[in-house]
Amino acid sequence: MSTAENPLQRLKDDRGRAREAQDPMAGVAIVASVTPAGEPAARTLVLRDLDSELALFINATSPKMTEFDASETIALVVWLPSIQVQYRLTARLERIPVDVIHDSWRLRPDPPKKMDWVYRDHPQSSEIASRAALLDVLPEEVPTTAPESAVGFFLRVDLLERLDLGQANGVHDRRMYRRTDTDWAESVLVP
Repeated sequence: MSTAENPLQRLKDDRGRAREAQDPMAGVAIVASVTPAGEPAARTLVLRDLDSELALFINATSPKMTEFDASETIALVVWLPSIQVQYRLTARLERIPVDVIHDSWRLRPDPPKKMDWVYRDHPQSSEIASRAALLDVLPEEVPTTAPESAVGFFLRVDLLERLDLGQANGVHDRRMYRRTDTDWAESVLVP
């Protein structure tokens, strides 16, 4: 095990390269958590860059909220097919301050802004009569403020694995990074 470069900066750089390649996966991560019944749950969420930090924004009416509140950590997979790189992360969740949530919320596209307000009366993942019924309850005007149910979490990454499948010799490059008190420790793993 040796001292390593900051793997979060490498993830940021790789996501930037993937965005340049117009990779549709560059802005998302598969997030895994555990339901209150102990069942695994995974879904694709937008992985946000908030200044120099990674963040997830959700609506408090979502079942994810209960899972996130009950979990000490979550797992994430970032797959960047355009550059043949996969990241696996283990992270603790830290609530983002409300004022930061509200400032960031204004930058969201209009449809998610409208949906955040729909969730007040129709919680996320609840049943609705039809797609037409869903479209009927959308606000006509784009809201200008975030509802109280708009929440977010900074990801406090403690463990990160990077798997580079694009090696010229065909042997994948797999590395694990563990956060230490002051830095990151790197280990090369057998892929």
